[in-house]
Amino acid sequence: MLEEVFKLKSSIRQKLITLLLLFTIIPFGASIVVTFLYTKESLKDQAVEENVNLLYQGKVNIDSYVKELNNLTLSVYNNLEFISYLKSANLREQPISVRSVNQLLQTILYADQSIESVDLFIEKNSQFITTSKQSSVIYSEQRKDLNFSFYEQASESPFNLYIKPNEGKNPHHSFSLHRSLQNVPAKDILAYISLQINGRKLVELSEHLYIKGNEELFIVTTEGEFVYQSSSVLNERKEQEWIAQVLAQEQNSGVLEWSESNEPFVLIYDTIAESRGGWKLIKIIPASTLFESAYNVAFINIIFGMLGLFLVIVATLFVSFKITNPLTVLVKNINEVKKGNMKVQFHSLGNDEIGELGESFKSMVKKIDQLINREYKLEIENKTNQLKVLQSQINPHFLYNALQSIGTLALKSDAPKVYTLITDLSKIMRYSINTSESMVTLSQELDYLSSYLLLQKQRFEDKLDYSIMIKNDVKEVYVPKMILQPLVENYFNHGFDSHEIVGTVSVTCDKHKDKIVIEIQDNGLGVSEERLEMINTQLATNQNMVSNSGTGIGLQNVYRRLKLYYGEHTEMSLENIQTGGFKVRIILPIKMEGEVLEGDHSRR
Repeated sequence: MLEEVFKLKSSIRQKLITLLLLFTIIPFGASIVVTFLYTKESLKDQAVEENVNLLYQGKVNIDSYVKELNNLTLSVYNNLEFISYLKSANLREQPISVRSVNQLLQTILYADQSIESVDLFIEKNSQFITTSKQSSVIYSEQRKDLNFSFYEQASESPFNLYIKPNEGKNPHHSFSLHRSLQNVPAKDILAYISLQINGRKLVELSEHLYIKGNEELFIVTTEGEFVYQSSSVLNERKEQEWIAQVLAQEQNSGVLEWSESNEPFVLIYDTIAESRGGWKLIKIIPASTLFESAYNVAFINIIFGMLGLFLVIVATLFVSFKITNPLTVLVKNINEVKKGNMKVQFHSLGNDEIGELGESFKSMVKKIDQLINREYKLEIENKTNQLKVLQSQINPHFLYNALQSIGTLALKSDAPKVYTLITDLSKIMRYSINTSESMVTLSQELDYLSSYLLLQKQRFEDKLDYSIMIKNDVKEVYVPKMILQPLVENYFNHGFDSHEIVGTVSVTCDKHKDKIVIEIQDNGLGVSEERLEMINTQLATNQNMVSNSGTGIGLQNVYRRLKLYYGEHTEMSLENIQTGGFKVRIILPIKMEGEVLEGDHSRR
């Protein structure tokens, strides 16, 4: 599993996809980030500039509005009869002047809809005159509830003007404008005039300067008192440090960036003329609102970027599969060839270089298949010829002696034994002559050997004894045909002495792990140590065994056949027995892998 994962990770397709994605995602993602940062700063500067211009226009409008109110208070200097009245302050003796005062105050009252009332305090006789849109002109003596601090601040002002935000109802919309009237060109004060402003026009002018719900607007006096604020919830900002920071600025207008615990924001401020109160117009824009356009642009860029990235990925996968899919098919066929399947399973891999590679591969596999078939058939023919030669080497002298024994027995008229011997002989001849099969079960090979030994037993009678033992779990294992009889026959040709002790031959077949162990042991004459060493050398070096007596030729033929079938997976050992005799041990694998049966021309 790990090997497959490693192969997947190291495949050309994987590398190509990764490379193409890196070459597209990294530049594309970097461009989105750079574009966002640049757009963010650009839109921020643009938004700040637009708000600075908007606030400046608002300042001009509010300044003009306050200027108009201020001019109303200054218009009294144009009425000489009114000024004369203030200087004399004798109402009862100047009825004409009273009418002039009433007319002037009401003219001021109705000059602007935002004026709620007009108050006049005459310094000389401490007389208080007031008029409003709900009542006529009222004359009264000095009122105890009159706040002279407003008048004092107006008289101390270099512009003889003091504007104070009202408390109570609509505290951050209404305000009062107080002016001290001097005896020009002298500096002594004749009276104080006050205008009570409801602030509706101020609200109307201010509402055009900010976006409700997103931005905030404040109008603050030089003392830090709020003349106007966009929301009552924003009262929490009164004690915050940014108010003092704005008031401490030497410039009349500017931009400040401020960070709070909840969200950073930008302060844009401007100042109306000091002769009109010097109010500070302060606009607060949260960072989220300021960068909203940048976020929207970035979002649109990301949407289009994701769409473009999707198309790039699809194109990358298409190109990758288009290039690597033929290679995958080629690798798959190479693996099939490694397993022995020489049939190419594709028609064409295209008209490009990979297609040419595929055609060359097909041509190469076809040629290799032809060479294998030729060499394979030659090897089969070689094995077949070797088997025929081995089968023809069965000792004709044995057949002669066997037939002589059968004839002698027949003369004695022992018919059942004759039948048995003839049957065994027919088995031997049928088994040896049949060349259609080269592999037989071990039990079949031992049956053939048993028939051979029965005929030898009939020949030598009490001078011969033999035994064959086989384990059940190896009876059906296939072995090459006629590998045991030549080894046993070697005993009768070179080691059996019928004039002395009884000859014995034992054959045992056992299983050891995944091997078959076959031992053939006799009590014959054996061979000399010198001859045994030479035979082992000739077997190991595959040299031809040539001797006058023919000793070892049967061993060599059997050994060569086993090597043809099993290669290095088979073993044959020869040894003399200390008590007398000779032993041959053969070790064979139970399963044969990738071998072709000799003489079987139909199987490949």
